Parts: sequence; C-alpha cells; structure tokens
Amino acid sequence: MKQFWVTFFGSIFGVIVGSVVTMVLGVFLIAGLIASAAQSSDPAPVIPSANVVLSLDLREARNDQPSRSPFAFADPLSTVDLVRALERAEGDSRVSGLFIRANEYGLPPAQAEEIHRAIAAFRASGRFVIVHAQGFEGTSATNYFAVSGADEIWLQDTATFSASGLYGEVPFFGGLLERFEGRAEFIQFEDYKNAPNSYTEAGFTDEHREATLGYFTGIFDTIIETAATDRGQTPEAMRALIEDAPYSAEQALEAGLVDQLGQVVDARQAALDRAGARQLTDIYDYASSALMHQSGPIIALIEGQGAIVTGNAPPGLFGGDEMIGSDLMSESILNAARDPNVRAIVLRIDSPGGSSIASDQVWDAVRRAREAGKPVVVSMGGAAASGGYYIAAPADYIVSNATTITGSIGVYGGKINLHDTLGLVGVNIEPISVGGDFTDAYSGQTDWTDAQRAELESLLGDIYADFTERVAEGRVIPIERVLEIARGRVWTGAQALELGLVDEIGGMREAVAAARSLADIEAGTPVNLRRYPARPTAFEAFQAMFGVTAESAETLAQLNALMEMPEVRAALEARGMTGRGNELRTPASQPN
Repeated sequence: MKQFWVTFFGSIFGVIVGSVVTMVLGVFLIAGLIASAAQSSDPAPVIPSANVVLSLDLREARNDQPSRSPFAFADPLSTVDLVRALERAEGDSRVSGLFIRANEYGLPPAQAEEIHRAIAAFRASGRFVIVHAQGFEGTSATNYFAVSGADEIWLQDTATFSASGLYGEVPFFGGLLERFEGRAEFIQFEDYKNAPNSYTEAGFTDEHREATLGYFTGIFDTIIETAATDRGQTPEAMRALIEDAPYSAEQALEAGLVDQLGQVVDARQAALDRAGARQLTDIYDYASSALMHQSGPIIALIEGQGAIVTGNAPPGLFGGDEMIGSDLMSESILNAARDPNVRAIVLRIDSPGGSSIASDQVWDAVRRAREAGKPVVVSMGGAAASGGYYIAAPADYIVSNATTITGSIGVYGGKINLHDTLGLVGVNIEPISVGGDFTDAYSGQTDWTDAQRAELESLLGDIYADFTERVAEGRVIPIERVLEIARGRVWTGAQALELGLVDEIGGMREAVAAARSLADIEAGTPVNLRRYPARPTAFEAFQAMFGVTAESAETLAQLNALMEMPEVRAALEARGMTGRGNELRTPASQPN
C-alpha cells in the first residue's frame, strides 16, 4: 500500500511538473518566435516621391505614448508620435495633404486638442486637410473639436451631427455600502480631493459638483472658441449651433458645420485628385520612415503614462495598461542629466497620480537634473494631476494643453471595512495581530480606532504639507497662495495657466521648442528627440519578464555556440551521443 501511494503521488507530481515545464517551454518557444518575427527585416514602407496624401484614422483608440513592450500588438500611432510625424511632414516636399477619417463618438479632450493643433500647423505649411465623418454620432463635441480646422469636412449624407456638449457619469457606492453594512473610512486633504466620495457618499458634495462642472465648462469653452475660429463664427453663434444639435446631414451643411455631403469614397477621391495622387499613404508607415532617422542636437524624451508606482513597472508582455515606475523614470532622468550629449530633457506626463512616495522619488530626480544644469521641460498629455503634477512641479518650464486635467494638489487615504458585509453571507474573517495599536490600521475587517485616525491624519497631513511646499518651491509661488489653489481641486490647463501652475498652452511641439530655447539651440534647428530609455529589444524584455540575468543569458549563448562547434559534435558522436536538430539523445534515451 505504501508503494501504491508513493507511485500515485509521484505520478501526480510528475504530471504537475511536466505540465509546468511544458507550459514554460511553450512560453519560451512562443516568445522566441515572436522575437524572431520582431527582429525580421520587413521591407521598409515605400513612400511615393511626390504628391503624398497621408491617411489618418481617428476612429482607432490610441494611447498618449507608445507601449514600452517590443511584443505589443500593432497599436495605432500614439498621440506623441502622430504629432511628431505631422510636424516632420510639414517640411517634407513629397507631402501634399492629409485625409482623415473622423472619430464618431468622441476623443479624450486633450488628445483632440493636440491633434487639432497639429492639423492647424500642417495646414499653415501650405498643405491641405480633408476629413470624412460617418456621422458625429456621439454627443461629446470632442469628435468635432479634433477636425474643425480642416479645409473640408465631409459628412455621410445619411448620418447625423449630434455633438452637442460634454457628458459624464460619476458612480457613488455610499448607499450600497450602507445597505450591505459596509463602512468606508477616508481622510482627504482637502475638501476638493473628491476621489473617495465614490465610496463615502451617495451623490455629489457641493465641492465635488463645483469642481467637476468647473473643468467641464472650461473644456467646453475651449471647444466652442476653437470651432468658432475655425468655422468663421462668433463664439456665441457657435455655442448656439452646437447646443441646438442634433442635426440631419443636410441641416449640418446648411448651418455651416460641414462643407460637403457624400460617401467616404467620394471624399477620399477628392483628396487624391487635389494632390494628383493615386493612393493614400498610411500615417503609421510614414512615421516609421520619417521618425527613424534624426540628426542634430539631442533632446532626451522621457515618457510616462498611467498610475505612478514604486519600482520599474515593466509593461505586460503584449502591452496593455502601463504605469509609471518611479525607479525607471527617475533613473532615466538622471541618466539623461549625466549624458554630456543631451542638451535638454522633455518629460511627457499622462497620469492621474498615484503613490506619493513614488512621486517624490521622481520629483527628486527632476530637481537633481536641474541642479546639474540640464533644462527640464514638462509636456502634459491628457492628465497630469495629483502625483502627475507633483513630478512636474520642479521643472524649468511646464507646457499643458488647455483641456489637460491637472492640479489636484492634495492627498487622501482610507479603506473599506467589509467585515459585516461578508457576515451577511456567512463569511467570518477574524483579525488577529501582535504589535502596536497601528498594526491593523489598514485591515479591511476593522474600523479605525481614534488613535489610528489621528495618526493617519498626521501622516497624510505631512504628505500634503510636503506636496504644497514642493509646488511653492518649484513654481516660485508663495505657500499661502498654493494653499488657496490646492485643496485637492482639479483644474484644466487653461485655468492652471491663469493660476501660475503652468507656463504655456501647447503640446509636444511647444515643449520641444521650449527645451530648444532653454538649451540655447537656435530656433528652427532640427533636433534629435531621443527616447530615454530606449525601447528594449525582444530579448531584453524577455529577460526582464522571466528574471533571466544578462550573465546567464550570455553563458547559455556561449554554451550553445560551443555545442555547435564541429569538433564538439564529432566528440559527442564518438561517444554515442547524437544531435538531431535541437534534440540531444544519449544512448540511454534512444527510443526502442
């Protein structure tokens, strides 16, 4: 019987180990195939020598920045690279125009603004832009905002124009938690730090509603003023037109919101005819060619998108949601600051915030770069709020889109106690601990004691004091004024400019121009915008994911090379060991 159980459990263990080994080997095999594919030299896209009409599809969801994973599935061109490609096209004599498929349901406001600005600069260089929309079907006016400055806007004749404002929804779970005996405990600095309200309240507080309507109104005002200028209307007339939507296609044409009615094939042909071209050139293909070779003084581009966390925060194997790892970003900033070939640093931020500790680490790196004499310019993407603003504050110069969500200078902390909620379904989790009174402060099974709440208020108060002092120091604003405009309140970029929290309204283009100026590089001089760190190779990403050290990888490579030497293979064969392909068999392992 003993032998039976030994054999039984041994078999199970063998199956488990075999499955794990097979899975790991399969992952290695797949990764190897992907790496081989990534490293294969596909033919470079052929760009026509003249009359190029670039094509851009705004219906594709795009990130602010490209993924750091070399295995990421082909994403649409990031906002940053799209803007850079269009800027490069302005000086390319081969390029005549741009054909755009408009987004139908709405874009992130700052992304729409930055694309709009790039289109305007492209047109100002003497090139045309033709847009086709299969409807502005969503009520968010950001879809129209992105393309309102085109030479021609075509609308499919069976579509509608419904862009009429901005709309959002905020969930509140306070009533749900109360109904099921859950308790949310949070401490906020201060009254406008509204993120915890979703758990503590059943609806908007006065401050929450005021701040939300404040930035909604600011964004909508920017859209109206921009579209009015583009379409030759007064802001009052444009506001009335937008707010009176929806329109049929014919009504939108009569109102002057669009220029032509027709199918996409008609608009596409109009763009080709205007340039005398035969086919469109995808903006992705153009960017792959145009951004590959850069020359001139080096400006480091350091990018971060997503929540701010400690560590390196490597991306997923195939891309996906990314985070800003404080180790990686701070190291990148310091490396760029130490590089004598780097003239300035552009720090692109698209983040709603995150860990205060991680944010402070990046803040310190920016400060050290400045002290080393390296100019640092921040370019804000869709958001640079809370921790996102924390890391921007010490920069020499801050550039923000008018519709960027920024500010939120504040901090909060808390927890949700679900002990009684779980008890309703028969689950009892009994906490047990040794040590001081604070040991169970973060437990989801207990309420705070008065002493714990007091300690947390003190800790969070210290973080808030540090945050506001860092802002006062970096922006050279009296601390009293910072405390007035902080309080956790969110601002648009346009509002932040009035408050002195940013220096200029603009995007990547304006940030690079500011960096060029601070580095005493002559205006108009082409610069080499070099990413720090460089995107890892497929093998480097694989090493990082599976913990393979550079030394062990090198040893394996050397061993593989040794095994392939003719004299080694001859010696193995002489000993009865045969190598067939990638499979090595000893006499004992030969099949019967």
